[in-house]
Amino acid sequence: MHMPSNPPATAILERLAPQRWPLPLDLLPAGAVLVGGAVRDALLDRLKPQPDLDLVVPSGALALTRTLANRLGGSCVVLDQERDMARLVLRGWTVDIARQDGSSLEADLQRRDYRLNAIALPLHGPAQLIDPTGGLADLQQGRLTAVRESNLTDDPLRLLRGLRLMAEIPLSLDPMTAGWMRRHRQQLTQAAPERILAELQKLVAGPLADQAIEQLCQLELIQPWAAGQPLPTSVDAIQLTASEQEQALPLARLTALISDQGLEQLRGSRALRQRCRRLRQWQQRLPDDPETLPEAERVQLHLDLDRDLAALVLQLNPVLQSCWLRRWRDPEDPLFHPASPVDGTTLQRELKLTPGPQLGVLLMHLRQERAFGRLHGRDDALQEAHRWTNRNRDAL
Repeated sequence: MHMPSNPPATAILERLAPQRWPLPLDLLPAGAVLVGGAVRDALLDRLKPQPDLDLVVPSGALALTRTLANRLGGSCVVLDQERDMARLVLRGWTVDIARQDGSSLEADLQRRDYRLNAIALPLHGPAQLIDPTGGLADLQQGRLTAVRESNLTDDPLRLLRGLRLMAEIPLSLDPMTAGWMRRHRQQLTQAAPERILAELQKLVAGPLADQAIEQLCQLELIQPWAAGQPLPTSVDAIQLTASEQEQALPLARLTALISDQGLEQLRGSRALRQRCRRLRQWQQRLPDDPETLPEAERVQLHLDLDRDLAALVLQLNPVLQSCWLRRWRDPEDPLFHPASPVDGTTLQRELKLTPGPQLGVLLMHLRQERAFGRLHGRDDALQEAHRWTNRNRDAL
């Protein structure tokens, strides 16, 4: 997705279609410019329907954002009071507004992370692109180059953000920039953990994640949190549908990259940590021939990974992949979607049982019997439940 030639600024404005923004341009002060990802993506013709907008104004960004929020019915979120930065949230759009950093717009652009993000489009006056660092050339050649070494360390998250861009856009990493990233890789630990994880989650979900992850590992950027497991690639997921890949590959990649302890340090949600931990446990427990697993373990596997089985399937051979995916896609398959033929309330009523751990054991037993074809319907299940309770009367 390289930019084939330098499109005129008027064409970029047409792609951005500011008349559709929730923010009338005549409410912005003279000297207001659009910068960052929206300009880059417009140049690459890959804009989302509602792109995040980053504006730079000569002064008074916070006061302007508050005024706009009050006038237009949006909300103002203060991002950095000292640096005069705020966010306007309005009708589903996000508009970040910042005071110019430095004595001129060119000075502001020189302080940005990568050259392809340091292109500005003035929102008043003649249409023109302001590119003091060579970002247009980088986009044309498909290259990722840091503006300056010190810019990467000003906000260490920028080290990771560059590779996240490489997971989204076909870019080659400038060798000098790669050297700077490796030199300062340990400074990434200074960034907020939640921001690091957010960038990683975007990276592993990118269409070009395989190449970006290879670069990530070579630069050892995530060494403090690394799991060091074998990494799945898009080739492993060839039998998965597009929607299955969108769910399975990011989870499998993140599990291979970041350890359980690392996810905790990066403040991953409880649900995410649990999904990664369960996947990792079964990746390590699964024998070469998964069909040899004891029945109880096989049922537990499918209970643990009901929604995430496709991520585990990535490590199976193609024949087993095909078989497991076919059965997993069938919501009625009793093994791949194990469920008890009767619920706990019914068992308590019919068998005069009381709630407790043994009721859970009975439900698991019925799941297993159904999963392996030894129960056919509710009556069979109740008869087996009677037999089981008689055998285990003392425990109950």
